[in-house]
Amino acid sequence: MTIDPDTLLGWEFPVLEQAYDERDAILYALGVGLGTDPTDERQLRYLYEDGLRVFPTMGLVLGHPGPWYRDPRAGVDWVRVVHGEQELTVHAPLLPRDRIRCHTRVTGVVDKGPDRGALVFWQREVSRAGTGEPLCTLASTLVCRADGGFGGPAGPVRPRPTVPDGPAAQTCDLVTSPRAGLIYRLSGDLNPLHADPAVARAAGFDRPILHGLGTLGVAAHAVLRACLDYEPELRGLSARFSAPMFPGETVRTELWPLDDGVAFRCTSLERGAVVIDGGRAELGKVPA
Repeated sequence: MTIDPDTLLGWEFPVLEQAYDERDAILYALGVGLGTDPTDERQLRYLYEDGLRVFPTMGLVLGHPGPWYRDPRAGVDWVRVVHGEQELTVHAPLLPRDRIRCHTRVTGVVDKGPDRGALVFWQREVSRAGTGEPLCTLASTLVCRADGGFGGPAGPVRPRPTVPDGPAAQTCDLVTSPRAGLIYRLSGDLNPLHADPAVARAAGFDRPILHGLGTLGVAAHAVLRACLDYEPELRGLSARFSAPMFPGETVRTELWPLDDGVAFRCTSLERGAVVIDGGRAELGKVPA
């Protein structure tokens, strides 16, 4: 099968309800690298149930519908799909224990042409199940590397984000665990690309890669560490995934100040590869 834009734009996602608790919040924080220094009390606020805070990017994994594009009706070669871009807008802080409701929809499909792939844009709205209070909005781009040339629209495509010219004002180096992908997947994204060496090889990688959202969580960890002294004052986050990240590598996050936050870029020091580019983090306390 090939991609049919009308099929994707009309894709019916079930409204998902999900309960999570302190254990889930701690597991997510471990998955994005907190706790490498178990005596750092700033990190322990996200890892210890006594006075627990929720790491502000945990909304990225809530209400995830799973690899829905693996359904043959999608017409997608799912083994060659990668995460292209991600945005997070935080409307309210997450509680350590709650029940959420999630509405998902496909918002756009772009045909980049034969041998250039396709883009699928989709969005999730996460709210508190009991009250309907908005918690966060998530916008994602799937890059379907093997699925271009189906005769779909060629746009619109947003310009690629960039970081400011000149050297960064700050840098933050974080070493990821070789087990990072295996831990992070327990927060909901069980795509075997991040665990099964055979699936990774079939996708063109020599070993499993870290989830794009896992890499973005490491970038958020660097932002909180370098700019906020680990205070959860993150109102929004966006980035483009420019290359895969492998568990065990060191992530260098470069940061440039902006009027409402920081721009950032992440590089694998071992390979010299930029893994996240054009990042933006909006800083400020989120109204409770």
